[in-house]
Amino acid sequence: MRIIAGAFRGRHLAEVGKGDRAAHLRPTTDRVRESLFSHLTGGHYDDPVSGARVLDLFAGTGALGLEALSRGADFACFIDSGRMALTLIDKNIALCRAGDQTRVMRADASRLPENPDAPYDLIFLDPPYGMSLGERALASARRAGWIRDGALIVWEENAPPVIPEFLSLLGQRSYGGTVISVCRA
Repeated sequence: MRIIAGAFRGRHLAEVGKGDRAAHLRPTTDRVRESLFSHLTGGHYDDPVSGARVLDLFAGTGALGLEALSRGADFACFIDSGRMALTLIDKNIALCRAGDQTRVMRADASRLPENPDAPYDLIFLDPPYGMSLGERALASARRAGWIRDGALIVWEENAPPVIPEFLSLLGQRSYGGTVISVCRA
């Protein structure tokens, strides 16, 4: 797993290894990330990455948020509740030397505390599949002030998710067994 483009291009990220099945670590592949970011920055959404404040919910390895930083985002906050995930995120931030542009929080994404900072413009959501955690996490993030009005939300699931009423679905793409939904808050 590596960063595809931008300032950190080619940096290899910490390996998940065999992982921990209970941790639900399922990193977004390089190929899917490359397609996703090409789609996001290819004129469909007015380049939501450059200068963005990025929120990476269920961050796992942090690859999505780090790819965004590499491509010009200003700041990324990584939220995960798993010990293994948090260790990988910290390692990957160090590998990219991005500590001054990041914040890592151990929290249950479906029960977020009030946001202590400005709301976020670009939200990546990659919950464990089939557990309806995405819907709960988005509702929690909205209530707690993490999502800016008009923010772009990129949601990864194994099937088209149930889109909450406060979001507008802009498009969906399928990459093998992964469905990426792009929504506007």
